[in-house]
Amino acid sequence: MSIRESIAENIVDTLRDSVIQPTRIKMVTREPFDFQKLSNAQFPAVLVRTAGESREDSSLGGSMGQRMASINYEMVCFVKSGIIDQARNNIIEAIEEGLEQDRTRGGYALDTQLINVEVDEGSIDPVGGVILTVRVVYQYTRGTT
Repeated sequence: MSIRESIAENIVDTLRDSVIQPTRIKMVTREPFDFQKLSNAQFPAVLVRTAGESREDSSLGGSMGQRMASINYEMVCFVKSGIIDQARNNIIEAIEEGLEQDRTRGGYALDTQLINVEVDEGSIDPVGGVILTVRVVYQYTRGTT
């Protein structure tokens, strides 16, 4: 399994196992789903998807050794509550706190950081949406990603 796949699986497992307050995430998947077909018991729900990645040699001259990569993962979150703005804030906090517990993603990464938060601004009411972008920096040996 590639390092990037191991990192993605670690993110999903971390969010599934997270009991961080103020909210417990009920559904975490990497498979796209229709949030309108979810029952109330399945909220909050999170879709984890791999986004862009940049790579470069770790040393000058492009040796056959180590390379650095910076990969983004998007957590597309759906919440349902009487106070949607509060529910969005709670899922943001729960994900950030959950991912902060191990910034090395089980030893596969050098660092993990939440770098961007976007909200739906009420466009999918009565459900609230948030997209969190998380950047993970890792090192790998050429040919073994």
